[in-house]
Amino acid sequence: MTEKILLAHGSGGSMSQSIVNNNILSLLGNPILNRLDDSAVFEAQGKIAFTTDSHVVQPIFFPGGDIGKLSVCGTVNDLSVMGATPLYLSLALIIEEGLSKDDLHKIISSIKEAADEAGVQIVTGDTKVVNRGNADKIFINTAGIGVIADGIDISGHNAKPGNKIILSGTIGDHGIAVLSKREGIGFETKLESDSAPLNKLIAEIMQVSNKINCMRDPTRGGLSSTLNEIAEQSGVSIRIDEDKIPVRREVAAACEMLGLDPLYIANEGKVVVVVEAEDAEKVLAQIKKNKYGQNAAIIGEVTEKHNAKVTMRTPFGTSRIVDMLVGEPLPRIC
Repeated sequence: MTEKILLAHGSGGSMSQSIVNNNILSLLGNPILNRLDDSAVFEAQGKIAFTTDSHVVQPIFFPGGDIGKLSVCGTVNDLSVMGATPLYLSLALIIEEGLSKDDLHKIISSIKEAADEAGVQIVTGDTKVVNRGNADKIFINTAGIGVIADGIDISGHNAKPGNKIILSGTIGDHGIAVLSKREGIGFETKLESDSAPLNKLIAEIMQVSNKINCMRDPTRGGLSSTLNEIAEQSGVSIRIDEDKIPVRREVAAACEMLGLDPLYIANEGKVVVVVEAEDAEKVLAQIKKNKYGQNAAIIGEVTEKHNAKVTMRTPFGTSRIVDMLVGEPLPRIC
């Protein structure tokens, strides 16, 4: 019989120690975490980037990943798009009574695999167990710290007219993969989430150009919301070309069937880069060298501010306004 997590595993007593030692430290242990002090103590130099994110995806296992991988990649990417080098993460688990220890092991193993790939360490954390029905198997919060080298100023406020917009790959893969698993929708070709740590890809493009003004990962709200946020923060408008935006055939088909727009579907392994025009081709070429950027494309440019923040030229030569997402078409996908 599969062992289950019990309320007593969150009591702070010996059963809690058992979970921490046997299910977490055995996989994620390192000299800082193993001390089990109330705070992680470490040294860092330079400007510090600090972020946090909570993950409540349902189902917790989906094609291409799970909630554990998502929790590491999301925080690593939030640090990276600010030009930071991610160093340390915290990990807080809220576990519903009844989760199997096998599932917990799979999730912690995914956390370790993603952290190892990104080169970050889990240095502090917390584990709570709540009554059955008070959570949905497991919720995860991660916070992350990274350092920003001198001279780097990357922000959503820095887009300028004439800048080019680069997208690192196909959009909508994560949202449609999770929806497919949750609703039992089958597709002709297997579709997987794009969940991935992008810190190495981003470090590579920062090596070839110091003219990157903005970066952002288009997660909840999709590409449309990300571009609207940049336009709003920078006081500019953005024009994109529909036929240059990479979309997988399976995603396009699913969106057409379900009445969804790929521009609003979440991604977990993509980055939008706003760069000075003279470096755009150089940055694009570098992105394409990385395994997570092979379908990258220049999809548009920043323009002077006008009535609409983001507009899209269609293949028919017409233009339409691309608004920020209103409501929630796909609940709990990250």
